[in-house]
Amino acid sequence: MLTIDPKEVSTGKLHQYLLGAIAPRPIAFASTIDEDGNPNLSPFSFFNVFGANPPIMIFSPARSVRNNTTKHTLDNAEITKEVVINVVNYDIVQQMSLSSTMYPKGVNEFEKAGLTMLPSEVVKPFRVAEAPAQFECKVIDIIYTGKEGGAGNLIVCEVVKVHIKEEVLDDDGLIDQHKIDLVARAGGSYYSRARDGFFEIPKPLSTLGIGVDQIPAEIRNSNVLTGNNLGVLGNVEEMPSQAVVDNFAKEHPEYVGVSEEKKHTFAQEYLLKNDVESAWKVLLIK
Repeated sequence: MLTIDPKEVSTGKLHQYLLGAIAPRPIAFASTIDEDGNPNLSPFSFFNVFGANPPIMIFSPARSVRNNTTKHTLDNAEITKEVVINVVNYDIVQQMSLSSTMYPKGVNEFEKAGLTMLPSEVVKPFRVAEAPAQFECKVIDIIYTGKEGGAGNLIVCEVVKVHIKEEVLDDDGLIDQHKIDLVARAGGSYYSRARDGFFEIPKPLSTLGIGVDQIPAEIRNSNVLTGNNLGVLGNVEEMPSQAVVDNFAKEHPEYVGVSEEKKHTFAQEYLLKNDVESAWKVLLIK
């Protein structure tokens, strides 16, 4: 058996062991606003519910293991004392993953991830309209566990309003676990779909995805491509050049001259094979 003294290994390695062993973890898709009213959206898997009377949720935007910076979510929660915790189901998992990219302060991750801002009723941060359940919360305490990289910052939230989509309810008005189709986080690039088990979402750690908002409108408004498809397409550093697309078109004349709907269908087939580059090439053929 491997035995580890936390003080004798690097924080990065200990972090990997903790995330690999304490899994799967529910995801708090946390929406906040900054002091200027700019929306922010980011997922956190150090999260759970801790009571019903009063209803308490706690999540922790930990300090960066790599460079000891704090998350914009933490900064915003300190100032505004409000947050919306949205849950993540399989239909929005790729968009959720894209929103975790470290975009600069002031960038709207709702737009980058192609998600809809839905006004809240009690607090100022927006809800994620696509999320099957949304919890408007007031921040009642923040517990700081340290000042070094990897230290947790426990944001203690009291739920003041709950929103649940009716399509995930059963005949008794309770949440049907099969219908809500929740997703949880594990170690590395692994996630767990509550009803089906583990899957992977590779995502860049050192580069920025272009975001769904930078996808051409005719693709972004597709009747074929799903939100998850758009999330994958938005998680590339750049789109292929026209010269690369033209060469691809010469090699695949079957994609030239077809309708937009057929192109989107062909691209979706490539996405199902995790061939994002070819999907982009198909979509950009003139």
